[in-house]
Amino acid sequence: MTKHTSHEIDIVKSETSKIDAVDFENLTFGRIFTDHMFICDFENNAWQTPKITPYQPMTMDPSARVFHYGQAVFEGMKAYKDADGKIWMFRPEDNYNRINKSAARLAMPEFPREYFFEGITKLLQMDSEWIKTGKGNSLYLRPFIIATDPAISASPSENYRFMIICSPAKAYYTSKIKVLVAEKFSRSANGGVGFAKAAGNYAAQFYPTSLAQKRGFQQIIWTDADTHEKLEEAGTMNVFFRINDTLITAPISDRILDGVTRRSIIQLAQDNGIEVDVRPITVTELKKAAKAGSLKEIFGAGTAAVISAISAFEHLEELYELPNIENSYADTLKDKMLNIQHNLAEDKHGWRYGV
Repeated sequence: MTKHTSHEIDIVKSETSKIDAVDFENLTFGRIFTDHMFICDFENNAWQTPKITPYQPMTMDPSARVFHYGQAVFEGMKAYKDADGKIWMFRPEDNYNRINKSAARLAMPEFPREYFFEGITKLLQMDSEWIKTGKGNSLYLRPFIIATDPAISASPSENYRFMIICSPAKAYYTSKIKVLVAEKFSRSANGGVGFAKAAGNYAAQFYPTSLAQKRGFQQIIWTDADTHEKLEEAGTMNVFFRINDTLITAPISDRILDGVTRRSIIQLAQDNGIEVDVRPITVTELKKAAKAGSLKEIFGAGTAAVISAISAFEHLEELYELPNIENSYADTLKDKMLNIQHNLAEDKHGWRYGV
């Protein structure tokens, strides 16, 4: 291994690469990781010199607070390579701002901007061969912060670790999915951490989602905790509903994640003359539209999947099938977003970030 320093980042390069053993045509999402990872520790009330090292297991004390009190936040980002070999990210400033917003909600220290962007840039440059060209191919980036203080007293940690790991990715969902509308379980509640990308938010979804999967559904459309009437998110994604030719999505709140893909879809829809209505939408309204034939589409939107179309939903044991339509909003908007991300179309909003 060769060690050197770049702009305050200590770098240890891997002596060998795992890349030749990877089948990039048959990737399981989030299972394969690149040769290097980024690490920066928060100690003595300050972030220390960051490091890039070979990807490897790490040792932690069993009493680390992340294991006991769940102080953990993360982000989901992607990097793309165009036909000329240029690497791009998509709206990384938004991810940087959101991880710090999430950290603040969990009483964790915010991470310095220069370390974030310098770390990601250098990591992508070092593992650039893992980013494959071609529309739909990407490198998924997972920045995260965990509490590492070895103490089990119920209070915020004094020490933290910020890391970035990378995983090559293809399409997350390749076909339409069926969803169950939540009648009992909730993803988040007023005054909680639903707006943050807190690890515990996702852990709490696993059990009700497993129950839905046993019934033949892939995901759940979450409803509000108070009435289970307002439609809020779908699985781990923001959710959109097309009634007639209007695209409807719930407004962000302390229960709903301010998704980067969500914001991008809203803007792209408006750019292309699609009416967007950001407002609460209820289960009753959705079922009424389905019965009347005015409900045309439902789709989830998030970094991993980009857009995932929904073929049917069930509520109170009544199944509602959605029509198959040509030139769907889901397909049209996904194609336009992918074209921007892969440098195949004009980026008039300045979303692309060149590495």
